[in-house]
Amino acid sequence: MMRLWIWFIFLGLVEFAQAATNDPQAGTSFQDCPDCPEMVVIPAGSFDMGSSKDDEPLSQPVHHVTISKAFSMGKTEVTQGQWLAIMGNNPSNFSNCGDNCPVEEVRWTDVQEFIEKLNAKTGKKYRLPSEAEWEYACRAGEQQEYCGSDNIDSVAWYGADSHPVGNSDKSTHPVATKQANAWGLYDMSGNVSEWVEDTYHNDYYGAPTNGSAREYGDGRVIRGGSWGDDPMNVRASTRAENDQEKSGGNIGFRVVRSLP
Repeated sequence: MMRLWIWFIFLGLVEFAQAATNDPQAGTSFQDCPDCPEMVVIPAGSFDMGSSKDDEPLSQPVHHVTISKAFSMGKTEVTQGQWLAIMGNNPSNFSNCGDNCPVEEVRWTDVQEFIEKLNAKTGKKYRLPSEAEWEYACRAGEQQEYCGSDNIDSVAWYGADSHPVGNSDKSTHPVATKQANAWGLYDMSGNVSEWVEDTYHNDYYGAPTNGSAREYGDGRVIRGGSWGDDPMNVRASTRAENDQEKSGGNIGFRVVRSLP
């Protein structure tokens, strides 16, 4: 009988070790196909979302959000080459920037079509991030001014005609040419603003605290700022609104994917 119990314990330990081996490790990356976005595993956790700064009323009140399950997020914004491989066209205004530059001039509804085709190709469940997931991944366990640093030039392509500083030369740039944040994500501040799943509200009163997307608002949220924005608008906490049927040479996206 004792040998039998030892055998059962041994089997249990083997099963536990196999499960641990199969668990996604935060910061590791993978691709579901050669033309698919490279994805980075984002761990579960909690953070304080928003800003208490007087010049960011749209990002108030600060509220505690818990992401209860790990997920994966695109290491970079979806590129022109990746869009072309899935959709068979390239709508980008800056198409001369090259395949490794972020796709732009895509409406929120165009992005949904891309995701549908990507899911059909891979058999996986890709989607847009919720606004909370986006900011959680941007901050990567830190409370820095921008996504990955307090030094804007180290992490972001940005600039505006009305602002004396900037480095973008009024164009997008190849992805992953600036510093990544602590979880290995690039260009979450600057380059192109990014669609998220949420409908837009003027503040965070009544916002979900479980990381889910907000519904029943006007327009859609875009995050991260772009090559055409001043420093304030590429902050980790800054948010903006855009009509889901409108596009621009400064708006792109990145995807997330559910994990087993």
